[in-house]
Amino acid sequence: MHILRPTETAAKVGICDRQLRDMEREGLFPKRFPLNPNGKGRAVGHLESEVDAWIKARAAARDCAAA
Repeated sequence: MHILRPTETAAKVGICDRQLRDMEREGLFPKRFPLNPNGKGRAVGHLESEVDAWIKARAAARDCAAA
């Protein structure tokens, strides 16, 4: 299991962090989670497997729309 920090997620997906936050809020992108176990601090991240699944779903939707 690998965790991506927000800047890594934005670079991998090619979307700025602000837009990713908006998409998370709308339920269009996997939500980030706090990295500190007691909830203190601001460090957050995404599971790379969830981001990869989102990318694959976007590609599949593109392929279905083209067919």
